[in-house]
Amino acid sequence: MASGFSLKDQLFNRDKVRYLADLFSAADTGFDAAAFEAQVMADLPALELKQRITLIADVLADHLPASLPEAARVLLRALPPPLDPSLKDDDFGDFIFAPLGDYVARHGLEDHRDLSLDLLEEITQRFSMEWAIRPFLNRWPAEVLARMERWAGHSSYHVRRLVSEGTRPRLPWGESVGLALADPLPLLDRLHADGARFVTRSVANHLNDIAKKDPDLVMDRLQHWQAAGAQSRKELDWITAHALRGLVKAGHPRAMKMLGYDPDLELRAEISLPRREVRIGDALELACVLAAARGSAVLVDYVLHFQRPSGKTSAKVFKLKQARVTGDQLRLKKTHKLKGDATTFKLVPGLHRVELMVNGRVHAAAEFDLLPPA
Repeated sequence: MASGFSLKDQLFNRDKVRYLADLFSAADTGFDAAAFEAQVMADLPALELKQRITLIADVLADHLPASLPEAARVLLRALPPPLDPSLKDDDFGDFIFAPLGDYVARHGLEDHRDLSLDLLEEITQRFSMEWAIRPFLNRWPAEVLARMERWAGHSSYHVRRLVSEGTRPRLPWGESVGLALADPLPLLDRLHADGARFVTRSVANHLNDIAKKDPDLVMDRLQHWQAAGAQSRKELDWITAHALRGLVKAGHPRAMKMLGYDPDLELRAEISLPRREVRIGDALELACVLAAARGSAVLVDYVLHFQRPSGKTSAKVFKLKQARVTGDQLRLKKTHKLKGDATTFKLVPGLHRVELMVNGRVHAAAEFDLLPPA
């Protein structure tokens, strides 16, 4: 990401606010677009991303009728055409419509449940309402799940995706939901067979969330889907690999076996470091050698154990290679950049350890000293 890049400014800025204001002004001649824009922009620059969503929803409430049924008529007229229904992926929509979901949740949760769900059904075809649906799931779980049963067969893949994404246990930025992990599974039973990757990716992410707490629940379901044969083999293989990615990083034996990798494979492994001293900002070079029976499937990862400011260490797993052993040995090399300017993870000088993990099991290790930048 380029230095100085601001996601909040890209997603919520004067041009985006003006675009939203113009949509509502065109839908209702009484809507004062200039006043709406001025009121939002007076506070928007000082706020973080989620605060900007809340602000726009608050200001929108000041400029719409107080009654949600009356405001809903204006809101529906203001919506642009739905996202391209011919696509199957990578069409998330425009973030400027996220405040509409916030507005609906705040003004319709208690007294206008069904109308609110109707509105979210429409808005999510312009921008995902995965965050806005969660307060309704917590307040009206049975009713919302019943609505989602209908949505799972909706003609818009954006509405179908909302069923899975909105019920995820660990949705980023999303309010936690009180559903049991198994509650949405009957919905995922239908959605895993979807023809849109946008939907099946959400299903896989949903299962990956569940796997953090109940791995066997996820693997049992995947095996059930394999037996059912409702999805193509290629797509179900993709869903399975994506759903089990967290378990694979953790070296879970059953997950490894489901993906065709034997955790008990007999092999010899070596890892060597051409340089045992590496400065922050430089690159760590790895050289690995594996010896196993010809044709053996191997999933090779490496694990870096980083020093932390507290004196403890933290481990991160990185992908190296998926392969089959075609000769007596499999030789691999990797250059890992040790960036010193990352904002989310600060490197700390000191003794570090790197491990070679094959099919979920650690087979070799080496140490190196991480030095301060030159």
